[in-house]
Amino acid sequence: MVFVPKFLTIVDLFEKSVEKYAPRDLFGVKTNDAWTWITYGEVKRRVDAFRRALSEEGIARDGRVAIISNNRVEWAIASFATVGLTAQFVPMYESQLPKEWEYILRDCEAEILIVSTEAIYHKVKGFLETIPSLRKIVRMGAKESEPDSFDAWIDRGSDNPLEPSVPDKDDIAFLIYTSGTTGNPKGVKLSHENIASNVSAVHECFDMIADDRTLSFLPWAHSFGLTCELHCMTSMGASMALNTAVDKLVAEMPEVRPTILISVPRIFNRIHDNVQKQIAGKPAPIQALFRAGLAASIKKRAGQSLGLTERVSLSLADKIVFSKIRAKFGGQLRYAISGGAALSREVGQFIDALGINVYEGYGLTETSPIISANRPGHRVIGSVGQMIPGCRVVIDKEATADAVQGEIIAYGPNVMKGYHHLDEETAAVLLEDGGFRTGDMGYMDNNGYLFITGRVKEQYKLENGKYVVPVPLEEAVKLSLLITNAFVHGANRPFNVALIVPNMEELVEWAKAQGIEDVSAKSLLRNEKVIAKVREEIEAKSQGFKSYEKIKQFTLIEEDFTTENGMLTPSMKVKRRVVLEKYGNLVEDMYR
Repeated sequence: MVFVPKFLTIVDLFEKSVEKYAPRDLFGVKTNDAWTWITYGEVKRRVDAFRRALSEEGIARDGRVAIISNNRVEWAIASFATVGLTAQFVPMYESQLPKEWEYILRDCEAEILIVSTEAIYHKVKGFLETIPSLRKIVRMGAKESEPDSFDAWIDRGSDNPLEPSVPDKDDIAFLIYTSGTTGNPKGVKLSHENIASNVSAVHECFDMIADDRTLSFLPWAHSFGLTCELHCMTSMGASMALNTAVDKLVAEMPEVRPTILISVPRIFNRIHDNVQKQIAGKPAPIQALFRAGLAASIKKRAGQSLGLTERVSLSLADKIVFSKIRAKFGGQLRYAISGGAALSREVGQFIDALGINVYEGYGLTETSPIISANRPGHRVIGSVGQMIPGCRVVIDKEATADAVQGEIIAYGPNVMKGYHHLDEETAAVLLEDGGFRTGDMGYMDNNGYLFITGRVKEQYKLENGKYVVPVPLEEAVKLSLLITNAFVHGANRPFNVALIVPNMEELVEWAKAQGIEDVSAKSLLRNEKVIAKVREEIEAKSQGFKSYEKIKQFTLIEEDFTTENGMLTPSMKVKRRVVLEKYGNLVEDMYR
């Protein structure tokens, strides 16, 4: 069946939506503990006004407007205004280091930079003198009386708003810079067709409607949040409440009552851990009912029939326990969409069994991002689903020298146009027949469901010749309530070792229950009882792995991997090289 995209460009998508849904709410913002909403029509007015201001500042076809900001209404306005000039939008994260902002701004030759806070402005204002292409810095939150405040630019364009140009489908709309786990970030050139085709495919896979609502916390600076939330929800006439902070996500869900949760595994893991902890504090009969109901729900959702006792357990558990858990997330979730990294089968089944349908998908920035997705009526938990309309994959087993799994090569209108200023890197991943080498390993079952097994570059060989993919083991270990993060290493070594970052709050609570008096971090990380307990947790969470894959030695460290210390990318991937540079001595000690 030939795939015919519903939208040809991002401008096409936005203009159709604002015309059809003008009176409806688009964005919700929380101020002074109250949510206020902005309609599609009002956003359109501001977009056209800001577009006029950009045009007056000389932004034209293929010009570049960059932004450093978390998700905000201004972010969306600037984005839609820019692509409507057939110019290119270059988003960055607030959490990035100034040297990374400078590298990206210089590499993309940005002309206008928009910043979200005064603190960021003071860090970047010097770029006006050091980056030749940069002409203006626009500040959100600054007084309208200041000429380069965001509000002032909207005001100056309001009297003569500028309707969008009609871009070609191959025009570049976004330069999304990849996380840079192994070096400087690469600018991924995403065209109007790349993103519009992906949004069009989502329309065919999911029954999203104008009454749907998300609580937006995934950064739009990442392709997952950009396409799957900002553009997909806008195209549906749906609404997005802007989460004030990730640590307030669960607290804000009952206020917003989202129908769709678009998230990454880390959030689902946190939900899993929090629920498990709450249940552990309940009376024994409630715990038993929860376990029985959970098992029955998993069995039912797998298509198996239930006995009378199982049906009763499920009914009682749903009424007494599951419904209360769902209420904490607003009580209206129709389904949750997971992407950005692999979701463990255990967590996927757990969330699903609570009555929140989980649909996991797969993709990369270079594929705009979706390649495959589970969807209503077509779902296998543990897989990343079947290919979305317009896309196909080939499994290259020669790349892995494996009889079952190989490197995933993706094809479709969502495949990027290349890396900015990096012809050699582009040639290394874009094939002459249009395929894109993802660098991910996986296999496909007989029903067309794709399973991801790791990264080709992260796979390493032990001394005995056995191959290990560390990330699935790291993710499994992190399901322990006592473990926040894990880093597994073993390349060309006799066995795997790990750096383990404990969940100090949980660890202190456990230690006090064991009668340990000194609960300082320095003491706990060296306490024999603590080390034995963490070893027990690691072994319990590694049950499904082969013996040679398991962790033989580990060291507890206090400092977590974060974007602030440079050990995590903004998309929450571990920078393995940076971790080894810092903790190489500890790793070596574990082999002595």
